Amino acid sequence: MSIALYQPEIAQNVGSIIRLGQCFNLPIQLIHPLGFIFSSKHMKRAGMDYIEKAEVEHFDDFTQFHQNKKGRLVLFDTKGKESLYNFAFQPSDILLFGQESKGVPDDVFAQCETSVFIPIQDRSLNLAMSCAIGAAFFKKQIFD
Repeated sequence: MSIALYQPEIAQNVGSIIRLGQCFNLPIQLIHPLGFIFSSKHMKRAGMDYIEKAEVEHFDDFTQFHQNKKGRLVLFDTKGKESLYNFAFQPSDILLFGQESKGVPDDVFAQCETSVFIPIQDRSLNLAMSCAIGAAFFKKQIFD
């Protein structure tokens, strides 16, 4: 399992997600272009020393990422088809999260094998929070 981020825009979110990946032993895949310089001070601050230890893979674009993926692509999106609470994960799933401001374009959505949403009362969650919730549900379901 891994966490993939589609063109993330906020360095602090990515730093926090890299830290999450290191703590949960999950690789992070970054699909470019990014909305910031990867080595930026803000991302390093959020990711602390986890940045150097974490497994982070970069892809030039979604096409390159999709050609190299090794698992079912599970998109987390407010327009997802199934509630996270009812979703059955597989051990090789790749959890894909879209841009903070726009999610993913329709053509990317269409290339995902499935999609889920996190049931909440209003609007959407911060990207790093959504990744943490998705990773925790995955870990609990697969390893319990």
